[in-house]
Amino acid sequence: MIRTLYRAQDGSVRSDLTPDVLGTALGEPNSLLWVDLGKESADICEPVLREAFGFHPLAVEDALRQSHVPRVDDWGEYLYIVLHAVTVGASNGSEFDAAQHEVDTLELDLFVGTHYLVTYRNQDIAAVDRLWAACQRDERHLHKGVAHLLYELADGLVADYMPVGERLDEAIDQIEDRVFTNPDPALLEQIFTLKRAVVHLRRIIAPQREVLDKLARGDYAVIDAQEQVFFRDVYDHLVRLYDINESMRDLVAGVLETHLSVVNNRMNEIVKTLTIVTAFFMPLSFIAGFFGMNFFQAVAPLGAWTGEVMFLLTLVVMVLMPLGMYLWMRRRAWM
Repeated sequence: MIRTLYRAQDGSVRSDLTPDVLGTALGEPNSLLWVDLGKESADICEPVLREAFGFHPLAVEDALRQSHVPRVDDWGEYLYIVLHAVTVGASNGSEFDAAQHEVDTLELDLFVGTHYLVTYRNQDIAAVDRLWAACQRDERHLHKGVAHLLYELADGLVADYMPVGERLDEAIDQIEDRVFTNPDPALLEQIFTLKRAVVHLRRIIAPQREVLDKLARGDYAVIDAQEQVFFRDVYDHLVRLYDINESMRDLVAGVLETHLSVVNNRMNEIVKTLTIVTAFFMPLSFIAGFFGMNFFQAVAPLGAWTGEVMFLLTLVVMVLMPLGMYLWMRRRAWM
């Protein structure tokens, strides 16, 4: 769907422009045009970008046919910018579900000129739709200029990062509580799910932080110096998000190490218990193996060793020996 918002030189706002009149609208001074190419095919969008706006073919190809990490390219009369929104699965309860914590990124390609803004996306992005609705409700957003629209878009995208970080932080807290109570194999899978999500988020925040830093400090013809202070504010938010992400990554690494340590300790306890049981039965096995079945019919003249008294005495020894070994091991703190 191709949407347009156009503020004319006289201050009137229109949203019914068709692609064939975009060139005429661009030629009017002191106007502002926002074209949103949402979920349209490349065959439909490419003529608009090349013919109506005259963007370089390489920039158009990058926007329509390739995926990129956040970046900014200066083409002189306009900027080509790639930003990313983030989404996370919907929560349906307090129980951990891996699908609820899979972080996905949505690419937003922008062409920013002195009096026009073009956005292209393959999926719905909440920040874009919120700003579009705000511009329709309040025309003052359009009177602030293209650079301020770009700032509001970037600020909206970054604001949506915080709920994702909070969801991941809550999931880490839940897993920390379960590490000592139920360290099953499913918990290990959940830890790795969170680790992938945190790493994925870091791969997006880091380059997007650099993009906002360039917009806040760079010398671009389409961004006035008075607007750069707004981009510094978004940059500061990304720096804080990056620090939070690093903290979460350390927490996940600590949870993983703790989980492995708890599992190893439990395994050691199991091996210890099995070893103790084996130690209990070793002397019994020795006694039974030494005497064999001689209690019932002696072949050699050893009546004293195969009589009833010796049989009862052997039974007493076989009962008392494991008990004595148990008390001895408890005294040495082996159990």
